[in-house]
Amino acid sequence: MQLWIDAVLIIVLALLIDRFVGEVPNAFHPLRWMGNILDAINKRIKNRTSRFTSVLGFLSYLLVFLLFSGIGLLITTTCRIVIGAHVDPLVGEAAWIIATAFIFKISFAVFSFRKHCIPICDDLDAGRVEDAAAKVQMIVSRNTKGMDAEHIASSCCETISENLVDSVYSPVTYFGFLGLPGAVMFRCANLMDAMWGYLNEKYAKLGYFPAKFDDVLGFATSRVSPYFVALAGMMLKMDWRAAVPAAKAEHTKTPSPNSGWSMTAVSATLGISMEKKGVYVMGKGPLPTTDDVRRCLKLVETASVIFILTVCLIAYAILGCWIQVRCEGITYDIINAFLGIFGWSV
Repeated sequence: MQLWIDAVLIIVLALLIDRFVGEVPNAFHPLRWMGNILDAINKRIKNRTSRFTSVLGFLSYLLVFLLFSGIGLLITTTCRIVIGAHVDPLVGEAAWIIATAFIFKISFAVFSFRKHCIPICDDLDAGRVEDAAAKVQMIVSRNTKGMDAEHIASSCCETISENLVDSVYSPVTYFGFLGLPGAVMFRCANLMDAMWGYLNEKYAKLGYFPAKFDDVLGFATSRVSPYFVALAGMMLKMDWRAAVPAAKAEHTKTPSPNSGWSMTAVSATLGISMEKKGVYVMGKGPLPTTDDVRRCLKLVETASVIFILTVCLIAYAILGCWIQVRCEGITYDIINAFLGIFGWSV
């Protein structure tokens, strides 16, 4: 098949895997392994104030990026080139499509918040507020003990809408334009920002590069997100006209320079407010109910699917898949050069 057809199949298959298979178990998830490596590096750094600490932060990013993008490319190269050459070209092509789709899916999550938020809604509907507060602690960093039902529902909506950019738009955009290395590039920066992106003595220098790089990578995707939220809101017959004006007016309410765009757009489209006590209040409506959390899931999922099947699919078919194939060719040459030392070849 032509490469652009393979690209379309990869995007569609990855979306189907996300919807019907879900996430890789945490113990086997590459982000978990990446986090373990970063933890090991973090424990060995003693001097946190020197200029070289910032260099160590950059080198740590480079290490995990090269390692995990290299592993991904090694898998897809084996499928497309090695299996294609030694078994059958069609078998190799099919294996390449499946492997690329699976690895790509690991970089994004459209439907995963359902498994966290629906049980929280069920607890709230049954009056089990303390159980709901314990469950919501798994998806937010704030202390949820003693939180009331409205703020628990708000926490769900905040997390769902904030992750529209970090968990969907950004990784699929960079996959679309750069192939698998692009998705890994963003995921590494985003994870390191979550782990090291704190303005304190321990992480201010070590996390400087990944935190700033994450902001740069999310700049365009966060600012385009309100338009896709509006489009999804129009399809779902919500208040879609409010999305873009609200995002432009209120996006600065969050500490992050990027997260406020999607959050304010979603809150306006749903006609609700979101509140993190002592930090921000966005939106002009009441705090959300469990019905609003379910509406939020539907809105964000719809906006995600629209984006993936338009921007990501077109970009990958035109550009990203070609760049990935080129990177696989380089990977194949490196493998053969290494094996050539021992007189072997693939």
